[in-house]
Amino acid sequence: MAHGIELLQTGEYRAKLDQCLHCGLCLEACPTYALSGREIAAPRGRIALMRAVADGRAAIDDPALTTSLDGCLACRACETACPSGVQYGALIEGMRVAMAPSRRPGPAARAISWLGLRQLMPHLGRLRWLARATWLYQRSGLQRLVRTSGLLPKHLRAIEAIAPPITLRRRDYRQIAPAIGPRRGRVAFVYGCIQEAFLGQVNDATVRVLQRNGFEVLAPLGQTCCGAAQLHVGDEQHARQLARQNVDALLGAQVDAIIVNAGGCGLAMKEYGQLLRDEPGYQARVREFVAKVRDISEFLAEQRLDPPRGAVPVVATYADSCHLRHGQKVVQPPREILRAIPGLRLVELAAPDRCCGSAGVYNITHPDAAGQVLDAKLADIAATGADVVVVSNTGCHMQLVAGVRQAGLKAQVRHVVELLDMAYAAER
Repeated sequence: MAHGIELLQTGEYRAKLDQCLHCGLCLEACPTYALSGREIAAPRGRIALMRAVADGRAAIDDPALTTSLDGCLACRACETACPSGVQYGALIEGMRVAMAPSRRPGPAARAISWLGLRQLMPHLGRLRWLARATWLYQRSGLQRLVRTSGLLPKHLRAIEAIAPPITLRRRDYRQIAPAIGPRRGRVAFVYGCIQEAFLGQVNDATVRVLQRNGFEVLAPLGQTCCGAAQLHVGDEQHARQLARQNVDALLGAQVDAIIVNAGGCGLAMKEYGQLLRDEPGYQARVREFVAKVRDISEFLAEQRLDPPRGAVPVVATYADSCHLRHGQKVVQPPREILRAIPGLRLVELAAPDRCCGSAGVYNITHPDAAGQVLDAKLADIAATGADVVVVSNTGCHMQLVAGVRQAGLKAQVRHVVELLDMAYAAER
């Protein structure tokens, strides 16, 4: 496999670069261009920089290049807007992988990357311990003191801000969750890393919804973090290791589908074919794996959702996951689920396709820019008058919990399956 500058000079990468016609239709879709109005902060400008490096006209460690590409949210809204089908996600991730060997991050960035991406996210037991410590921190009153003191450095303040209120629970995934009613099939559930530790109520609701729709649910214990965050920062080697582990664990379960309830994780898994394209002995297995991966809303739409009969009388607005909407192209299924819930009134955002600023670890590495993107999202949400902000991705969930609190909005943030689960519960 090519690495560094060699990766950018492969025929495959150059062909992707050449798809861009520089028409500029991506500009208005780009959140970072909206903030600055500068070409270097837009997809078209960033592709021009990538081409300059591939052609040898710019150095791969040029500070202007690094600043421009690191400033990208990789939300892929430009892919939806592009009439030429430019695969911007593959271009930006390839570039970040190529840049990785020449990077010289500071001590703080190295520490955050080592601790978060290597020592915590791939190790669910450690994340659960951290969640319990966070629960104690929240319950003790220390959180209130820390937030009012303003003493934390910027990046630590960003990490602390997105920690959602923790509900202590522990699900035994060694037990198969049986189908309720006539059995329609057997699925493997991806419980994730951050989602399972910090938003476990979403996973519990997902399992119950699948059971209620007639599916037996397995959650193979050999699975791990999807590798999306690692790949976003250019750590391809670690992302490949995590991908292999997930393919081995989840494909070995002999199931009809592999269900994911986080838009970013689902996209990462659907793109394992590209990530593991040169991995000996994995090509056929990865094709089988990718063919089975489904977002929970996508799966329920395909299988014909069992309509809930219990009412959930709320006004809701749906904040699309960028990677679910622009990457997986799953747009209508979450809305169809919400419209099927009696009593729920769905009010669309003015700009439902715009990012919330989470973008993997972007809200930690670029808190100022992420905050500006979030402010625009919150203004859109406030205009709907919604009681509930509905999400479909872990990072969005945590980002919007923090944003709603900081903006003083009187709204809850819920995953789409939580509302469906509430409707099923209301039947009883």
